[in-house]
Order: sequence, then C-alpha cells, then structure tokens
Amino acid sequence: MTGMTALLIYIVWTLILALSYATYRLPLVLTGKKSANHWERGKPVDDPAILVRAKAAHLNCLENLPLFAALVLIGAATDQIVAVNDVAGIIVAARIGQSLVHLIGTSFPLVFIRASLFLTQVALMLYLAFALI
Repeated sequence: MTGMTALLIYIVWTLILALSYATYRLPLVLTGKKSANHWERGKPVDDPAILVRAKAAHLNCLENLPLFAALVLIGAATDQIVAVNDVAGIIVAARIGQSLVHLIGTSFPLVFIRASLFLTQVALMLYLAFALI
C-alpha cells in the first residue's frame, strides 16, 4: 500500500466514524425529538454507549490524522515516499483496529489492546519522522 493510499483510507475511516453517530442524531433533530444544539459540549450525553465510543474513536482519529498526513506529505515532497510506503499500511491498519476495539467496549483487556494499537502507531510514526530527517 502506498502512503497516499493509506492517507486516503485514514481520511475515509475518520469520516465513516463521524457519520456513525451523526446519522443517528440527524433523524432525532429532523423529527423534533432533540434540538440541534442538544449535543453541545459540556452537556450530559444521552446517546447509546456505542455511539459515545464512536465519537471518541472519531476524535482519536482527528488527533492523529494531521501527524500521519504530514509524514506522508513530507515523504512525498522530499522524494522519500518509499520509507513511508513501507509502514503506512501498518499504521492505518493499527488505527482502524484501535477504532474497532474502541467500538466493541471498554473492558480492561480491550483498553489494553487499544493502547497497544495506539502505541504501535506512535512508534511507527516516530520511526518515519526519524527516517525522513
């Protein structure tokens, strides 16, 4: 998988996670069951637990997408995309895996797996950063 393809998959995955909870909320607003500002930050959350986790997984993606995108684009701009291509697919697979585990639940074993997948991404992005220097 190329770095650019991995970046595109990462973006699509992030959008899918956003839609997973937005599509639940839209009918509630359109039918008048909830106000459009019902989900403002700082208010109590009354979404089903899986949707709360979906939003958290989406925000996790948003936190790390700029870093991954920057590494891919730096690799492309400096003619070092081969280094990116070598690990980009693993980073995206770990990201999707982390999100899926997040959606499943929050038990200790699942949190441990999720943290391990996150640390895999961080380690590989650090590897890339040093490889691109």
